[in-house]
Amino acid sequence: MGDIVVGCHLSTSKGYEAMGKCALEIGANTFAFFTRNPRGGKGKVPDSADVQALLDLMERHQFGKLVAHAPYTMNLCSAKPDVVEYTRQAFASDIERMEELPGNYLNFHPGNHLKQGADEGIRLIVEGLNQVLVPGQKTMVLLETMAGKGTEVGRTFEEIERILEGVEHDELMGVCLDTCHVNDAGYPIAEDLDGVLDEFDHVIGLERLKALHLNDSKNPLASHKDRHERLGQGTLGLAVFQKIVTNPRTSGLPMILETPNELSGYRREISALRALARGASLEEAEALLKAADDKAQKKA
Repeated sequence: MGDIVVGCHLSTSKGYEAMGKCALEIGANTFAFFTRNPRGGKGKVPDSADVQALLDLMERHQFGKLVAHAPYTMNLCSAKPDVVEYTRQAFASDIERMEELPGNYLNFHPGNHLKQGADEGIRLIVEGLNQVLVPGQKTMVLLETMAGKGTEVGRTFEEIERILEGVEHDELMGVCLDTCHVNDAGYPIAEDLDGVLDEFDHVIGLERLKALHLNDSKNPLASHKDRHERLGQGTLGLAVFQKIVTNPRTSGLPMILETPNELSGYRREISALRALARGASLEEAEALLKAADDKAQKKA
């Protein structure tokens, strides 16, 4: 047991170095950010001096890998050819910008097949990835496990594996496991973390697991809803996160919080996770999280 790599989503509005400084202020040693507006739009060209300042900061403070996030509007398997073409262009552009932060991750939702069927959705995703991935690129692209809402692709480990199997340069691919999503998809992560990891290993291979999204869920197992909750306040409970930060198969991975929080709440969740990783009890971690809730209520 020891230190972990944990952070949250941060805004790019003040630049790259500002995100690094904000991460330090809340006790994080990684973070996520959207490569462009999460609802779409044109991506900003990063300032090279600002990017270098972040890289210097990350080196000084021994940050783990960053987990950038593609916008939700990107859909590699849309039924609309213009959306597919936009997504491929945006994806290629985002990879190119991520190359200025070499060695980090770009995470994305596989897409929605929009009643074309999962087989056609997977075919289109594979085709798109084979078009945008560049041999030798320094950015690894991560497929995110999905909750199975609507026509989402990636609701099962088998669907994720079928995508990976079809990608020509699969050495550039990995997986980000979202705790809320896998619960809502039907994997009993709260009751049997090791069993779920065993299944992941059997179907995909644990060497593909590169990052985690840590979220409690507002909904029960197999609900296919995808509604995140703060740690310990949902149906997963705090105990599963204690297991994640102390399990040797997951404790060394970059962990990104996507819980419904402000920075003060993220600071407390990060503190609680670090305490659990060092061997603190659930009661001690719950006290740290409750302090966040009390602070939020006073602010309101």
